[in-house]
Amino acid sequence: MAITSANQLELLQTAEAVAREKMIDPALVVEAMEESLARAAKSRYGAEMDIRVSIDRKTGRATFTRVRTVIGPEDELENYQAQLTVEQAKQFLDDPKPGDEIRDEVPPVEMGRIAAQSAKQVILQKVREAERDRQYEEFKDRAGTIINGQVRREEYGNIIVDVGAGEAILRRNDKIGRESYRPNDRIRCYVKDVRREARGPQIFLSRTAPEFMAELFKMEVPEIYDGIIEIKAVARDPGSRAKIGVISYDSSIDPVGACVGMRGSRVQAVVNELQGEKIDIIPWNEDLPTFLVNALQPAEVSKVVLDEEAERIEVVVPEEQLSLAIGRRGQNVRLASQLTGLDIDIMTEEQESARRQAEFEERTRLFMDKLDLDEFFAQLLVSEGFTNLEEVAYVDLDELLVIDGVDDSTAEELQARARDHIEAQNKAALENARAMGVEESLIAFEGLTPQMLEALAKDGIKTLEEFATCADWELAGGWTTVNGERVKDDGILEPFEVSLEEAQDLVMTARVLLGWVDPDELAPQDPADAEEGGESEEAEA
Repeated sequence: MAITSANQLELLQTAEAVAREKMIDPALVVEAMEESLARAAKSRYGAEMDIRVSIDRKTGRATFTRVRTVIGPEDELENYQAQLTVEQAKQFLDDPKPGDEIRDEVPPVEMGRIAAQSAKQVILQKVREAERDRQYEEFKDRAGTIINGQVRREEYGNIIVDVGAGEAILRRNDKIGRESYRPNDRIRCYVKDVRREARGPQIFLSRTAPEFMAELFKMEVPEIYDGIIEIKAVARDPGSRAKIGVISYDSSIDPVGACVGMRGSRVQAVVNELQGEKIDIIPWNEDLPTFLVNALQPAEVSKVVLDEEAERIEVVVPEEQLSLAIGRRGQNVRLASQLTGLDIDIMTEEQESARRQAEFEERTRLFMDKLDLDEFFAQLLVSEGFTNLEEVAYVDLDELLVIDGVDDSTAEELQARARDHIEAQNKAALENARAMGVEESLIAFEGLTPQMLEALAKDGIKTLEEFATCADWELAGGWTTVNGERVKDDGILEPFEVSLEEAQDLVMTARVLLGWVDPDELAPQDPADAEEGGESEEAEA
């Protein structure tokens, strides 16, 4: 097949038709045709030649051009069909320079069956690539939104969805458990991710993502769309139950009532879309314990104790409320934990009372054994809030005098006994540390007590150099997230209540003493920055 005047215009008409069908730029189709014709010409004239084809965008006339490039004297002539030396180029150009091109028009080629098939493959490949680029550009900005589609088919439990300009995939683990679909069913999904992959853009959908519920509420509740009400947190057990925390920035609008709607119409529309998933709408509160009490509804909470550093919270409930607070298969407490981002320990009032009694007895026994006190006097100390010997030994004398029956001489005697016992403990711990091989450089290091030295020695840290190589979280402890759950990393000095910031200071001071770090380079750190740094260290733990 030769490119004659009879079918020149047909090239442009074909390009227009293909571009219209695939919804891509006609220029891309013409460029694909030029490349395919150039490939066919090379098969006719020789693969070594640099043949280029240009199709006139108005007339459709295809021009075949042979291009030869001038190379410099230091370059080796590797392809005599496509390259020329400067000397050879002088017969074509007056003053040739390396990089100049010599173009000669060559006759159009007769395309045989194989060449025509090859040209067709090139065009189809280019069109497919252009179509994929267009699809990716169209959907990349739609990640995080809701999309409507039509079910095409099911493959290995995954649902292939027609989304208009392409196909998307709803994977098995992104479907709500009891849902089933047939071809041509209408479906509404959340665009979870859009990726450019070798086989084309991949659009991943989800109906289980918490964001899907948030977007559904945004569609049903105008106040959320307008920004008057904000969804602060969502936790879902897809297809079964969900909790959503909302806050209103207009004091005249109740966020829970607005989300529920007149006679529950708004929340019911979301429930219907999620196949009957029960939704608890909870007022958001910046105070985490208060928010948690709301999140555990309908259970009633007696007491909440928050440990911010460990991101754990203890919740005390009446005995009859325990099963309600935990929920079926732990669902209620699990969703509340996801909503607040805290690990929750739930106990009954009886369990908490028993624990407090055990702590009281343990501290009473400590004072009886170490200070040689009778039970009644030891219980008085514990009742006044003393928990360890250090508090008794180094507290202001006035704080001991407030205890009934304690005068100046008794208070001084208590402190003397506590200090004597602490000194004896320190001496024994120091001797033990030396016996385990702790070097004097570490013993003389300021900030480490004998008990800390003993603990470090048991962990194999016996020199100042070994101490300086420790990470702060190794000393103070931290938390690691494993499979979505926070796991505790015990620190060597954690029993001595060494904080992450204190561990950072100790390690950095050791490095300065060893000359590893220039103290002039250590800029004073803002407390807020130090806290952020500690969190990042913890995250890396």
